[in-house]
Amino acid sequence: MFTGIIQAVGHIDSSSSVGDNIELSIEAANLALADVQIGDSIAVNGVCLTATNLTKTHFTAHVSAETLKVTVGLGQQQTVNLEKALRLSDRLGGHLVSGHVDGVGEVTQFTDLGDNWLLAIRAPHEISKYIAKKGSICINGVSLTVNSVSQDTFTMNIIPHTLENTMFKQLQIGSLVNCEIDQIARYVERMTQWTTESGNK
Repeated sequence: MFTGIIQAVGHIDSSSSVGDNIELSIEAANLALADVQIGDSIAVNGVCLTATNLTKTHFTAHVSAETLKVTVGLGQQQTVNLEKALRLSDRLGGHLVSGHVDGVGEVTQFTDLGDNWLLAIRAPHEISKYIAKKGSICINGVSLTVNSVSQDTFTMNIIPHTLENTMFKQLQIGSLVNCEIDQIARYVERMTQWTTESGNK
């Protein structure tokens, strides 16, 4: 589990094919790896990956073909948001994030408003029903609050601190991003389905 509070901005240095899968070498930048062990989880642009090898400055991670199908940006050299897995003693500054991406959205607006930025994203239609005004959403690993929703498009305000300390500064209209909906929405839907299924018995 993660919080959606980015701890460092790293860089995918290389990717190599392993059958249908890939292995990434990721520069951790100022993400402290001293307390990370092989097998630990690290969120990379919102995708939960397992560290398979570690040095003082880099870690490697294996990405399955299934993960590549439902995410964006992991197979290329680029800047990425990094967060180590949540410890039970940590503060929950964002919201509970699993690192399991629900869909890939597209940036439709990214406007400087002076003291903050307005970010608008068009979500895949199949996950739009889970996105609610004032609800939480995770974009490329960043916990954000939804300001408005209109059909498949939702907006958020990005404060300068978030812009400077994540890879968001590189976003532009047309950029693709990993979206993870709030887990509460999943459980509400399942409870509704279960009630309907039970009522039909």
